[in-house]
Amino acid sequence: MLEYENRLWSAGYKFVAGVDEAGRGPLAGPVYAAAVIFKEGTVIEGINDSKKLSEKKREYLYDVIIEKALAYKIVSVDAAEIDKINILNASLKAFSLAVDGLSQKPDYVLFDGNRAPQMTIPFEAVVKGDAKVQAIAAASVLAKVARDRYITEMDKIYPEYGFAGHKGYPTKEHKAAVEKYGPSPIHRLTFRGVSEHVK
Repeated sequence: MLEYENRLWSAGYKFVAGVDEAGRGPLAGPVYAAAVIFKEGTVIEGINDSKKLSEKKREYLYDVIIEKALAYKIVSVDAAEIDKINILNASLKAFSLAVDGLSQKPDYVLFDGNRAPQMTIPFEAVVKGDAKVQAIAAASVLAKVARDRYITEMDKIYPEYGFAGHKGYPTKEHKAAVEKYGPSPIHRLTFRGVSEHVK
């Protein structure tokens, strides 16, 4: 999983950031992104794409990543902004905010996926990067855990939607709750499954 980082470190890049997001698909809540830089040679045992890890493993790795990272930043773009600029642009905005917020300026950035915001420093998009690049996998875990914690807190405010169970994703139960109660203040009003219930 360090193939990309090792190549860049060998080429003289010292501060290689990995960036990923969580929450593009849900009907509610923000999209989160994280950026992570590790010192050369740092190895995080058991790291992988956050979707392939159990919640318990993600929570454990979250603390390990924060402890071992040279720098990290977690950001979010809320549902209202997603409705305004669309989810792709909101995700790219979150990517940029995460990179800009790092306490250590990176000299190379690796983004998960096939799209990336324009940077003034060298960067590349890596398809399935969360399974290939340790720093991207770490960013994936930070973004996913932070978003899950947020949406679980929202469950206490809006218990009728069952956010703690589905984390805002478009399950049958979630769609039924939106149909019954209408959208909450954290729902994405332009998303199918919500938009038809906006009054």
